[in-house]
Amino acid sequence: MTFDAVVVGGGPAGSTCARQLRRAGLTVAVLDRARFPRDKVCAGWITPGVVDLLALDVEEYRRQRVFQPITAFRTSVMGAREIETRYAEPISYGIRRYEFDHYLLDRCGAHVSCGRPVSSLRRTGDGWRVNETISTPLLIGAGGHFCPVARWLNPTRPTAPLVATLELETRLRPDQIDDCRVRPDSPVLFFCRDLKGYGWCFRKQDFLNVGLGRHDPRHLPRQTAAFVDFLKAEGLVPRDLPRPSRGHAYLLNTRGARRTIADGVVLIGDAAGLADPRSGEGIRQAIESGLLAARAILAAAGRYEAERLQPYARGLRPSGAGPTSRLVSRAVPARATQRVGGLLMRSPWFTRHVLLDRWFLDVRHPSVPENLS
Repeated sequence: MTFDAVVVGGGPAGSTCARQLRRAGLTVAVLDRARFPRDKVCAGWITPGVVDLLALDVEEYRRQRVFQPITAFRTSVMGAREIETRYAEPISYGIRRYEFDHYLLDRCGAHVSCGRPVSSLRRTGDGWRVNETISTPLLIGAGGHFCPVARWLNPTRPTAPLVATLELETRLRPDQIDDCRVRPDSPVLFFCRDLKGYGWCFRKQDFLNVGLGRHDPRHLPRQTAAFVDFLKAEGLVPRDLPRPSRGHAYLLNTRGARRTIADGVVLIGDAAGLADPRSGEGIRQAIESGLLAARAILAAAGRYEAERLQPYARGLRPSGAGPTSRLVSRAVPARATQRVGGLLMRSPWFTRHVLLDRWFLDVRHPSVPENLS
């Protein structure tokens, strides 16, 4: 089989890129080792900006799927007083990745082959051979942190910061709903005292998602267990809620984290290491990168030398920022970072205008640029 482009990874980045290429008339195959719909644990919220980028038909989407409006956030450093920040209209929407990813992949219009891992990649004179059965001049890596295309393009260990998470998403029984004090419209964020990560508790209609992500994951299982025990002691979640046991890892978006292009190769989404370093958010970055990559690919008009794909790499939004503790430490001595950071997290002004609006919701971020030249 021969395709104009092969996308390895059927998540939001891969399906978005594939859809744009298909709409322009290219033949596209999407390969993924998982079968969709797949279990994908993720806190899972998308902003109105993402809805616009995807041209999502909200009424059609929410008819048989979770689409939970969010009008407030409750935040604190663990053990400190919570701050509730309310908005006049929905500032984000909770989704289940099990449904969301399947929806995007199903509508992309590409040839989809799921349930088979990419076992071999071989460079040929005019492109690539994938699994010795598929030929293409262009390979798009969209398979997350462990994407085989990303490993081919970046064979050495990445130097960018790595975040690891442990999470749980479960449907609540009627009696558990009565015992859950987390409101569906108000996710709760608890920052670690050392500011190297945060936990969340997010109810999406009848589903509850709980997890903890850390920049320093060495003791993540123990810290996650302690976090869930804390939530139970506070009466926020049902006493019989199991501990999160499923996890994933991803690179944060820092300058030079990963090469994203080469002759006949483009990396997008988590495969390119694009998660926001302040919040760990990756859905918007994945979708934006898929749109940017498709635009640059179409402009290259079948000539996929790295030089002609450079507009994609230039169009990405690099960030030199690091975790909250590093941002704070730029202004204060290291020994005072945790104390000052904790004080900032107790400020309603800082919480709304910096922590939520800028870091988590990215409300000032412009749309994908029209001109990538």
